[in-house]
Amino acid sequence: MTDVPGSWQGVHDRGDLHENNVPPDPLTLFAAWFASARTAAIIEPAAMTLATIDTDGWPSARTVLLRGHDAAGFRFYSNYDSRKGQALAAHPVAALVFWWEQLERQIRITGHVEKLAATHSDAYFQKRPRGSRIGAHASPQSQVIANRCELEQRMAAAEKSFASHSIPRPSHWGGYLLRPAMIEFWQARRNRLHDRLRYTRRADRWVLERLAP
Repeated sequence: MTDVPGSWQGVHDRGDLHENNVPPDPLTLFAAWFASARTAAIIEPAAMTLATIDTDGWPSARTVLLRGHDAAGFRFYSNYDSRKGQALAAHPVAALVFWWEQLERQIRITGHVEKLAATHSDAYFQKRPRGSRIGAHASPQSQVIANRCELEQRMAAAEKSFASHSIPRPSHWGGYLLRPAMIEFWQARRNRLHDRLRYTRRADRWVLERLAP
């Protein structure tokens, strides 16, 4: 067995994650941090780990893309029949993790998940590239297939089917909204004395607490 030594000490002492200088609403702080990530040298700042509970009770995680955020919560899209879709149907709770190494920042979010309205999913679907819209029809996401050839044949058939008319959103594809119950902000500091601030939703307000690193 080979041990991997810990090395994340924190390069900078930013000192900007403090109870006295953060907003009372974590979604305001998230918007500021996300804006910083989008202007930093990060390949895909919207990439986030989505963790769910499978139908058999096992945890399951994968990377998806954040496709919108506002006061209601965080939006992403997927195939409803996929593994994650089935998991969310059985257990409509999830966790999100953002990790931006260049900024030495992490955000953890947990909350309840619900499907977006069909009109919202329809509008977003039509903004997707044509190939992505066809792929949503062609791919039986998370199902076992024989080989790559089968997938390409399904894609070709879908291309032919929609060659002369618009591509509607398939009923098995759409959006989700995660309504946050907890948001934790983590900022690296030297000597592993990292800053961790946790917002927890209680009734109609957010409660802010500092956690030991």
